Amino acid sequence: MLLTIDVGNTQTVLGLFDGEDIVEHWRISTDARRTADELAVLFQGLMGRHPLLGEDLGEGIEGIAICSTVPSVLHELREMTRRYYGDVPAVLVEPGVKTGVPILMDNPKEVGADRIVNAVAAVELYGGPCVVVDFGTATTFDAVSARGEYTGGVIAPGIEISVEALGVKGAQLRKIELARPRSVIGKNTVEAMQSGIIHGFAGQVDGVVNRMARELADDPDEVTVIATGGLAPLVLGEATVIDEHEPWLTLIGLRLVYERNAGRA
Repeated sequence: MLLTIDVGNTQTVLGLFDGEDIVEHWRISTDARRTADELAVLFQGLMGRHPLLGEDLGEGIEGIAICSTVPSVLHELREMTRRYYGDVPAVLVEPGVKTGVPILMDNPKEVGADRIVNAVAAVELYGGPCVVVDFGTATTFDAVSARGEYTGGVIAPGIEISVEALGVKGAQLRKIELARPRSVIGKNTVEAMQSGIIHGFAGQVDGVVNRMARELADDPDEVTVIATGGLAPLVLGEATVIDEHEPWLTLIGLRLVYERNAGRA
């Protein structure tokens, strides 16, 4: 079994693979204060009752793949794998790790590991050219060429960040549930805010992706648009440019990177 760990700024997603199949997944909050020991207890508590792992997690986990956008958490995860899974091959996505995706950026080291991993999975599953839209703490748009090269991207404020900003800065506004309103024209303040968020972000996705597609390919219709991230379902029904929805794109990319660096799990 391969354990994949995707650490985002807000949430951490764990996935358990049996070969190419993801058989279990968990989502927890990201806390930069957690130590390696706390992370080990938390992860083992989640995995401890899974029937495919049995009672000895050390024997059930045959490989670990990790990417993180939070440096302090990556440091603690590195220590956790050393202390608790010392005999298990572990791949941490960082400079020097083979991904199979050339990075055509001014400074490749600046690109978030999760964005590179997403590109790896997108090329494997759909080929290029493609655009990956990841709805997380930030909404990121990543461009992959027809040759499978990571060519750059766009970073915009995420949906939850925008909702929080409205609640904090708007004197008569408050935090709202992220849900699709009855109609575009809101009949009350909550629905008006929900409409602004959902339809506003859908419009942003359509506008940004269309512009990126024109730069990526002579025929923009050849560009495949893949949505991922925990908040993607909010926009899927409203954005018109999304071709595929793969909620586990980052975890699949981690599996692929692991296989290219440590062999098959």
